[in-house]
Amino acid sequence: MPMDINCDMGESFGAFRVGNDQEILRYVTSINIACGFHAGDPMIMRQTVRHAITNNVKIGAHPGYPDLQGFGRRNMEFTPEEIYNMMIYQVGALKAFVDIEGGELHHVKPHGALYNQSANDAVKAQAVIDAVYDLGPNLILYCLSGSLIAKMAKDKGLAVYEEAFSDRNYNDDGTLVSRSFDNALIEGEDAMLEHVSRIILSNEVMTVQNKVIKLNAQTLCIHGDGGHALEFAKKISKLNK
Repeated sequence: MPMDINCDMGESFGAFRVGNDQEILRYVTSINIACGFHAGDPMIMRQTVRHAITNNVKIGAHPGYPDLQGFGRRNMEFTPEEIYNMMIYQVGALKAFVDIEGGELHHVKPHGALYNQSANDAVKAQAVIDAVYDLGPNLILYCLSGSLIAKMAKDKGLAVYEEAFSDRNYNDDGTLVSRSFDNALIEGEDAMLEHVSRIILSNEVMTVQNKVIKLNAQTLCIHGDGGHALEFAKKISKLNK
């Protein structure tokens, strides 16, 4: 059975443009739409929702830290209440656009530093989980494969898609290599295809320490802001049939 292929989208705002969203939509099965904190704005949010519905692609919210300058990728410290409230605020805004366009919100995937910091921090994870559950217990949480948040969300009763990444390298413990390191990203097509083939066919990855580790992934992410995102999406779509 083909794996769900998701892509982060709607990350343009104002005069600033990111990615090839409309083209990539043809090759993915779900998307995660920026909600205005790390990227995106009301015009882009509604436009992206419309395009997703037209292409019959599942819609997810992609809430992040309030960090436009750092694209939501800088670690920040907030209280659990602050994390909960910023999740409700962002997902609620996107859901309003989905509702008025006649669509359905399928999932929530935290963005960037919020995603990584909540993956294995029980306090932050609980704030994220509680927000998603209160927004709708039928929503699916997209989160890092093998992470603490995945286990906690399942214990809460949320449906979970554990996620692998098509364009990111891994450490032996299953975490992503930090973007502060030169080897964080997989940028060559051949290397990407080898990496993705392992994930799709065997649910495993080769780490940067040259160790094969198992994953339990139901969805595979393509970063829409990546320089090779469209080309990767085309290749992955063919590989995933």
